[in-house]
Parts: sequence; C-alpha cells; structure tokens
Amino acid sequence: MTTPLTLTPGHGPDGAALLTVAGEIDMSNTDTLAAALDRTPGPVVLDLSSVEYLDSAGLSVLFAHADRITLIANPLLTPVLTISGLADLADVRDGGGPGVR
Repeated sequence: MTTPLTLTPGHGPDGAALLTVAGEIDMSNTDTLAAALDRTPGPVVLDLSSVEYLDSAGLSVLFAHADRITLIANPLLTPVLTISGLADLADVRDGGGPGVR
C-alpha cells in the first residue's frame, strides 16, 4: 500500500519553482516525488514543512537533486537532513511544521 503523499507545484514570491510536499515520504511513494522533481526544470524550492516522515529511500531522491534544490524543512526533519549529509549539499531552511509552535 502506498503511503499518502501530496505534491503541489507552484511558484514562490520570487518566481522560483516551488514544490510543496505533505504527508510521508517513504519507499512506497518516492517514484512519485522523483517524477515531480524530474518534471520541474532548473532550481526548485522543496517545501517539506508538512512532511511528517522521511526514510532513506526519500533521502536518496533528495540527494539525486541536491545540486538544484532548496529545502524548507520542519524541525523534525532537520536532524535527518544534517546527519545524512544532505544539509551540506543543499540549502536547508527552517519552515516550522507539524508539532511546532
């Protein structure tokens, strides 16, 4: 069974491509995330502030696009992005998120 994941494309205030992600990113749905990133040309801001879970399969997709993504992450994901080394390759910004007040 595929874990619920919502991807909403758009543009940020500066006109940059924006992909807002909500739900959980795991091996059951990483192909959907990878396809969305593949369809989005150039630099892209990936808003993960509503992502509640990210596994190693999801990290692999993000690493594959690290040279062109900016991540907006909630504090629950920040340690994962840091420990994995992804924060050293992609710009990671605090986006609040689930459970953050």
